[in-house]
Amino acid sequence: MAVAEIIGAAIGVLLLIVVAYILVGSTLTASETVVNAQKDITLVNEARLKTAISLNKNEISVSGSGLNFSVTNTGNEIVSDFSHMDVYTTDNGLSEYAHYKYDKDKSGAVGSWTITKIDNDYIHPNQLDPGEKAWGMAVFSGPRPVWVQITTSNGVYAQTTFP
Repeated sequence: MAVAEIIGAAIGVLLLIVVAYILVGSTLTASETVVNAQKDITLVNEARLKTAISLNKNEISVSGSGLNFSVTNTGNEIVSDFSHMDVYTTDNGLSEYAHYKYDKDKSGAVGSWTITKIDNDYIHPNQLDPGEKAWGMAVFSGPRPVWVQITTSNGVYAQTTFP
Protein backbone atom coordinates (compact mmCIF):
# COMPACT_ATOMS: atom_id res chain seq x y z
CA MET A 1 0.00 0.00 0.00
CA ALA A 2 2.79 2.45 0.76
CA VAL A 3 4.16 2.02 -2.75
CA ALA A 4 0.75 2.89 -4.25
CA GLU A 5 0.63 6.12 -2.26
CA ILE A 6 4.14 7.04 -3.43
CA ILE A 7 3.24 6.27 -7.05
CA GLY A 8 -0.02 8.24 -6.71
CA ALA A 9 1.83 11.20 -5.20
CA ALA A 10 4.48 11.06 -7.96
CA ILE A 11 1.78 11.01 -10.67
CA GLY A 12 0.01 13.93 -8.91
CA VAL A 13 3.22 15.95 -8.78
CA LEU A 14 3.96 15.10 -12.41
CA LEU A 15 0.48 16.21 -13.45
CA LEU A 16 0.92 19.48 -11.51
CA ILE A 17 4.22 20.11 -13.29
CA VAL A 18 2.69 19.39 -16.72
CA VAL A 19 -0.31 21.66 -16.05
CA ALA A 20 1.98 24.42 -14.73
CA TYR A 21 4.22 24.06 -17.80
CA ILE A 22 1.23 24.28 -20.15
CA LEU A 23 -0.21 27.32 -18.32
CA VAL A 24 3.10 29.18 -18.19
CA GLY A 25 3.92 28.28 -21.79
CA SER A 26 0.55 29.45 -23.10
CA THR A 27 0.76 32.64 -21.06
CA LEU A 28 4.22 33.40 -22.44
CA THR A 29 3.08 32.63 -26.00
CA ALA A 30 0.02 34.86 -25.62
CA SER A 31 2.05 37.73 -24.21
CA GLU A 32 4.65 37.39 -26.98
CA THR A 33 1.87 37.52 -29.58
CA VAL A 34 0.41 40.65 -27.99
CA VAL A 35 3.82 42.35 -27.84
CA ASN A 36 4.53 41.55 -31.51
CA ALA A 37 1.09 42.84 -32.55
CA GLN A 38 1.65 46.09 -30.63
CA LYS A 39 5.06 46.48 -32.26
CA ASP A 40 3.58 45.93 -35.73
CA ILE A 41 0.79 48.46 -35.10
CA THR A 42 3.34 50.99 -33.87
CA LEU A 43 5.42 50.55 -37.03
CA VAL A 44 2.33 50.93 -39.25
CA ASN A 45 1.24 54.08 -37.39
CA GLU A 46 4.76 55.52 -37.58
CA ALA A 47 4.88 54.92 -41.34
CA ARG A 48 1.45 56.54 -41.70
CA LEU A 49 2.57 59.61 -39.77
CA LYS A 50 5.60 59.98 -42.06
CA THR A 51 3.58 59.54 -45.28
CA ALA A 52 2.23 62.58 -47.13
CA ILE A 53 1.23 63.08 -50.76
CA SER A 54 -0.17 65.98 -52.74
CA LEU A 55 -2.01 66.48 -56.01
CA ASN A 56 -1.38 69.59 -58.10
CA LYS A 57 -4.67 70.73 -59.65
CA ASN A 58 -2.76 72.67 -62.34
CA GLU A 59 -1.23 69.40 -63.59
CA ILE A 60 -4.50 67.52 -64.00
CA SER A 61 -5.88 67.12 -67.49
CA VAL A 62 -8.44 65.05 -69.32
CA SER A 63 -7.68 63.66 -72.76
CA GLY A 64 -10.30 61.40 -74.30
CA SER A 65 -11.23 58.93 -71.60
CA GLY A 66 -8.00 59.36 -69.66
CA LEU A 67 -7.54 61.47 -66.54
CA ASN A 68 -3.88 62.49 -66.28
CA PHE A 69 -2.58 63.66 -62.91
CA SER A 70 0.61 64.09 -60.93
CA VAL A 71 1.15 63.05 -57.33
CA THR A 72 4.11 64.25 -55.28
CA ASN A 73 5.53 62.49 -52.23
CA THR A 74 5.75 65.33 -49.71
CA GLY A 75 6.42 63.07 -46.72
CA ASN A 76 9.45 61.17 -45.45
CA GLU A 77 8.27 57.64 -46.26
CA ILE A 78 8.78 55.81 -49.56
CA VAL A 79 5.48 55.08 -51.33
CA SER A 80 5.88 51.82 -53.22
CA ASP A 81 2.77 49.68 -52.74
CA PHE A 82 0.90 50.98 -55.78
CA SER A 83 -1.21 47.82 -56.08
CA HIS A 84 -2.93 48.71 -52.80
CA MET A 85 -3.43 52.38 -53.70
CA ASP A 86 -6.79 53.59 -54.97
CA VAL A 87 -7.98 56.47 -57.11
CA TYR A 88 -11.50 57.87 -56.81
CA THR A 89 -13.27 60.41 -59.01
CA THR A 90 -16.67 62.00 -59.35
CA ASP A 91 -18.29 64.18 -61.99
CA ASN A 92 -20.40 67.35 -62.00
CA GLY A 93 -23.60 65.33 -61.89
CA LEU A 94 -22.60 64.29 -58.38
CA SER A 95 -23.21 60.67 -59.23
CA GLU A 96 -21.54 57.94 -57.23
CA TYR A 97 -17.80 57.91 -56.85
CA ALA A 98 -15.85 55.95 -59.42
CA HIS A 99 -13.19 53.64 -57.99
CA TYR A 100 -10.08 52.79 -60.00
CA LYS A 101 -7.77 49.88 -59.22
CA TYR A 102 -4.06 49.86 -60.02
CA ASP A 103 -3.08 48.31 -63.35
CA LYS A 104 0.60 47.31 -63.24
CA ASP A 105 0.43 46.05 -66.84
CA LYS A 106 -0.70 49.47 -68.14
CA SER A 107 -3.43 47.83 -70.22
CA GLY A 108 -5.61 50.94 -70.32
CA ALA A 109 -8.73 49.11 -69.15
CA VAL A 110 -11.70 51.21 -68.03
CA GLY A 111 -11.80 51.51 -64.24
CA SER A 112 -8.03 51.19 -63.82
CA TRP A 113 -5.19 53.59 -63.15
CA THR A 114 -1.46 53.30 -63.63
CA ILE A 115 1.79 55.16 -63.03
CA THR A 116 3.07 56.30 -66.41
CA LYS A 117 6.39 57.70 -65.18
CA ILE A 118 8.24 58.93 -62.10
CA ASP A 119 10.44 62.01 -62.47
CA ASN A 120 14.12 61.63 -61.47
CA ASP A 121 13.60 58.02 -60.38
CA TYR A 122 17.24 57.14 -59.70
CA ILE A 123 17.54 56.03 -56.06
CA HIS A 124 14.74 53.44 -55.75
CA PRO A 125 13.43 52.62 -59.23
CA ASN A 126 9.64 52.28 -59.53
CA GLN A 127 9.10 53.67 -56.03
CA LEU A 128 7.96 57.16 -55.12
CA ASP A 129 10.74 58.49 -52.90
CA PRO A 130 10.31 61.63 -50.79
CA GLY A 131 10.31 64.67 -53.07
CA GLU A 132 9.66 62.69 -56.27
CA LYS A 133 6.69 63.27 -58.57
CA ALA A 134 4.80 60.48 -60.29
CA TRP A 135 2.55 60.90 -63.29
CA GLY A 136 -0.53 58.73 -63.41
CA MET A 137 -3.49 58.09 -65.66
CA ALA A 138 -6.95 56.80 -64.78
CA VAL A 139 -9.18 55.47 -67.54
CA PHE A 140 -12.82 56.44 -67.03
CA SER A 141 -16.10 55.99 -68.85
CA GLY A 142 -19.05 58.30 -68.67
CA PRO A 143 -19.06 61.98 -67.74
CA ARG A 144 -15.83 63.91 -67.36
CA PRO A 145 -14.60 63.85 -63.73
CA VAL A 146 -14.13 67.11 -61.80
CA TRP A 147 -12.75 65.73 -58.51
CA VAL A 148 -10.00 63.21 -57.86
CA GLN A 149 -8.61 61.54 -54.74
CA ILE A 150 -5.65 59.20 -54.46
CA THR A 151 -5.24 57.05 -51.36
CA THR A 152 -2.05 55.25 -50.34
CA SER A 153 -1.95 51.72 -48.96
CA ASN A 154 -1.74 53.02 -45.38
CA GLY A 155 -4.76 55.33 -45.69
CA VAL A 156 -3.10 58.68 -46.39
CA TYR A 157 -4.86 60.55 -49.17
CA ALA A 158 -4.83 63.73 -51.24
CA GLN A 159 -7.77 65.16 -53.13
CA THR A 160 -8.57 68.13 -55.30
CA THR A 161 -11.08 69.53 -57.73
CA PHE A 162 -10.07 70.68 -61.17
CA PRO A 163 -11.65 72.55 -64.06
